Amino acid sequence: MAMSTTRLSSLAPIRQSRSLVQETSRRIAADIAEGKLMPGTRLPTEQEMMEAMGISRTVVREAVAALRAEGLVTTRQGVGAFVAKPPPQILFGLAAGQSGKLADAVDIMELRAAVETEAAGLAATRAMDTQRGAIRAALAEVDAAIGRGEAAVGEDLAFHAAIAAATGNKQFHRFLEFLGALIIPRGRVRIQPADLHGYLTTIQREHRAILAAIEARSAPKAKAAMRTHLMNSLKRYRAVAPET
Repeated sequence: MAMSTTRLSSLAPIRQSRSLVQETSRRIAADIAEGKLMPGTRLPTEQEMMEAMGISRTVVREAVAALRAEGLVTTRQGVGAFVAKPPPQILFGLAAGQSGKLADAVDIMELRAAVETEAAGLAATRAMDTQRGAIRAALAEVDAAIGRGEAAVGEDLAFHAAIAAATGNKQFHRFLEFLGALIIPRGRVRIQPADLHGYLTTIQREHRAILAAIEARSAPKAKAAMRTHLMNSLKRYRAVAPET
């Protein structure tokens, strides 16, 4: 399907000081919301966005990954990214482009703590071997993304989604789908850690503690590890994200 001749926000230089990934995904989401990119339409190629926006391939890929996690786009191996068809019904969700402020991230983190702490406990007692394997695989993908120097937003989301799926209660997984990539605030809030690699490595230590408790089938330890991770994340965001 041909793209609209209307000028796309996603094909203009980025001059703002905000996160390049955040601004790129926001622009594409805006083009989708405004009907400039219709369901089924292929997004501009990576090369087109790189040249038009003055950004790197890594920024483009992370922005598309965030939009894919939100359900706004789909990807086809070797073909490209396409605007997703809207689901038949959305019961709850947060608007694309929301959560660009620290206050929004705090609200979402508190909401996650209420839901994901219980999810971790249920996953510890209910997860099947294949589901524990999926959590381990998701954790390895986060490691791989960090090794590539990426922010690992989509991979982090996949780790938490795997835990939600392991509860055996599809509503936990659906809840995270409703929130989409917004559950990982570093994909939206302009964080400024002095050492991004060290910042993400700390997060991975907490992820491993959650996995270890789930594999030990200890609901109390899994719940405690998840709550510790989310509360520590909240402290980290407050420390490195400016109020905007």
